Amino acid sequence: MTPARVVSLVPSATETLVALGLRPVGCTRFCDLAGVPTVGGTKNVDVDAVAALAPDLVIVNDEENRLEDADALVARGLALHSMSPRAVADVGPAVCALAASVGLIAPEPFDAWHEWQARTRKPAHLSAFIPIWRRPWMSLAADTYGSSLLAHVGIANVFGDSADRYPEVSLGEVAARTPDVALLPSEPYAFAERHARELSAAVPGLRATFVDGRDLFWWGIRTPLAAERLHRAHCQSAE
Repeated sequence: MTPARVVSLVPSATETLVALGLRPVGCTRFCDLAGVPTVGGTKNVDVDAVAALAPDLVIVNDEENRLEDADALVARGLALHSMSPRAVADVGPAVCALAASVGLIAPEPFDAWHEWQARTRKPAHLSAFIPIWRRPWMSLAADTYGSSLLAHVGIANVFGDSADRYPEVSLGEVAARTPDVALLPSEPYAFAERHARELSAAVPGLRATFVDGRDLFWWGIRTPLAAERLHRAHCQSAE
């Protein structure tokens, strides 16, 4: 069987495809894959460049990519595969569906995802504020992959009950919810020590620590090990 020609417009999917044994023929500049042609960013896809690669399949995501770009790709006659996990429970089926779409087999534990979830799920030990942006400060609600992954490893999101998936918040609201810790990811905003100091000054007693944004927000092949790393780094001392 001839390997599928795939363009991935989603960094998580690109990483997952490579781990499954299929190197995309094109990807975005955020995909961190050397030697592969890039076709713009996730939010500004170069449709002409994608079409020129003559892919059998284009991988898209409803949060990473714009609907108008997806529609433009379809108008060019290109086939799309959309994968948009909102929770840990969605990741196993999404990886298996991606593998099947390109003629590959997903490795363990993705073929027994419910068993992996049951085996690794932890009770809540910590509550956390998870900023994803600054100016304005923004966080995430329960209906997001990042919040679901943290809940899976035992970290409760203090803004999980927000009606907005990515709410704007004030530091006064953060203080009122009394989180045990602030988890500052490396992406999509590159938080640094000065931001940790700002949070600690505004919310007395709040401990700020850093987390790899890819572990927190990149779903797919990295999810099992990312869950282990997050639990080991932030929860074990509280158990």
